[in-house]
Amino acid sequence: MKTGTICVHGAKNDSSPTGAITVPIYQAATFSHPGPGRSTGYDYSRAQNPTREYLEKTVANLEGGCGAIAFSTGMAAETAVLDLFDSGDHIIASDDLYGGTVRLFDNTAVRHGINTSYVDTGSVKEIENAIKPATKAIFIETPTNPMMKVTDIAATAAIAEKHKLLLIVDNTFLTPYFQKPLSLGADIVIHSGTKYLCGHNDTLAGFVVCAGSKVEEQLRFIQKTTGACLSPFDSYLLIRGIKTLALRMEKHEENARVIAEWLCAQPKIKKVYYAGLPDHPGIEVSKKQASGFGGMISFRMDSEKSAVRVLERVRLIKFAESLGGVETLITYPLTQTHLDVPKEKREQSGIDERLLRLSVGIEDSSDIIEDLKQALA
Repeated sequence: MKTGTICVHGAKNDSSPTGAITVPIYQAATFSHPGPGRSTGYDYSRAQNPTREYLEKTVANLEGGCGAIAFSTGMAAETAVLDLFDSGDHIIASDDLYGGTVRLFDNTAVRHGINTSYVDTGSVKEIENAIKPATKAIFIETPTNPMMKVTDIAATAAIAEKHKLLLIVDNTFLTPYFQKPLSLGADIVIHSGTKYLCGHNDTLAGFVVCAGSKVEEQLRFIQKTTGACLSPFDSYLLIRGIKTLALRMEKHEENARVIAEWLCAQPKIKKVYYAGLPDHPGIEVSKKQASGFGGMISFRMDSEKSAVRVLERVRLIKFAESLGGVETLITYPLTQTHLDVPKEKREQSGIDERLLRLSVGIEDSSDIIEDLKQALA
């Protein structure tokens, strides 16, 4: 079955005797039992809920995993994955990551004795050189947030397999519609479901999708124990959002291609970072491992003053900290998504006072360009 069809039809739904097309919202905290030692399969919604279960099966089908687990936020999903590791373990991570992930690794993980080395995961040599006896996993974003760097998933998976490491891929930017890391050898895929999977900026969610049942069982135990599960109503919103994922991703990318090319021609913009531009260093890898380039663009202005002016002058585009919704959003990574990243690390990544990040929505591209044009004037 094609990915677009899975988006619409999700998991098989035979749960409603009414024949309802829409999956019911089982707004229940607990479920009754037929008798001692007997269960309907549902006991308490922290452990499992029918609405959330349908969503999880849908996301697992989309990613091609053995199972998916839905969390209350993307960071809750990452925190659960971090709980797979023990004190003394070491993780290799992309050197350009979402600021919340860096905050998690550099604070919570460190307090639990888990250390992280940040390297350019676009270089196989740098990954190999960073491996230590204590290394247990490689964590990558591709494209990265916000510099849009690309990592070869299959090549990284080969290194992980050789050294018996877990490969964890944050697939938020491209979604399973454009990229399927598990099919390329990844062990775990993470999503901020808040973003493209939901697509409407109206709920928070996170997902972990597993290639193998052993890791899935461990993560389900962690979720049941720590309790960061997605609510039935939020699960319903994600189910509804995913139905249009294919259509939205196509439009996001169509707009992003046009806008990235337009931005490249603007005198006040000194550099455009978009994985689909012909001169992007990772474009051939992207073509090999993904079917699209997505809707995320970063660009560097000629001065801090120009960057601030754009943020103050946009009208149709909203100055807000998120991405992946139907509306076009512009973000200032320095003071928003990457505020808690140490200054030295930010500067090494290229995150400075001139960098802006654009989450291209599904409006008419000419209207987005007109707004950018007047903001740049």
